[in-house]
Amino acid sequence: MKKRQHEFFSDFTIKWATSNWEISEAHTLRRQIFCAEQGIFEQDDRDDVDAYAQVLVAIANFGGWHERIVGTVRIHDEGDNVWWGSRLAVDPSFRTQVGLGAQLIKLAVSSAHALGCKMFLAQVQKQNERLFQRLHWHSEYELNVKRHPHVMMKADLSAYPPCYRPTSGFVVSNRHKRATNEYVAPFLTLCTQGSKNAA
Repeated sequence: MKKRQHEFFSDFTIKWATSNWEISEAHTLRRQIFCAEQGIFEQDDRDDVDAYAQVLVAIANFGGWHERIVGTVRIHDEGDNVWWGSRLAVDPSFRTQVGLGAQLIKLAVSSAHALGCKMFLAQVQKQNERLFQRLHWHSEYELNVKRHPHVMMKADLSAYPPCYRPTSGFVVSNRHKRATNEYVAPFLTLCTQGSKNAA
């Protein structure tokens, strides 16, 4: 049976994006989810908010190396210490993996909290409402965005201690990893096999 993609990675880094590569791949993932998969937007989901929003990413790692962007969200301050989160997206192959969406939400609110956030809001897709509620968010009212049902939600900031080093973020382990030597270091495997044969 073919292995699922997430099984190849050792862990995941959740952090603020700090390189052009991370930001570019985050936008690519957003187009995949919001345009190709969900059809909320036609060609591109980017808007004026992207000019000043902070991008967060979930990166699949292998042996300490950042390999692939598998999740993203963006946050921005609209003034008066009111922050917003939006464009939460997780690669379909990783949606059941270590709660990457929840980890992105955790860093989003915690890092804004460290910057003086007094209120954190998001227009959440209706199907994700229960996830946010489990993460200490309160539903305010329902609305439609681009003809899709959403819920205006507010985070309970007391559940999100300030994170003062979001560019470093944090690492979560992959509970389902099944990495093989052939995937990690094919040349090393060949050398090892050669040594055994020589013996």
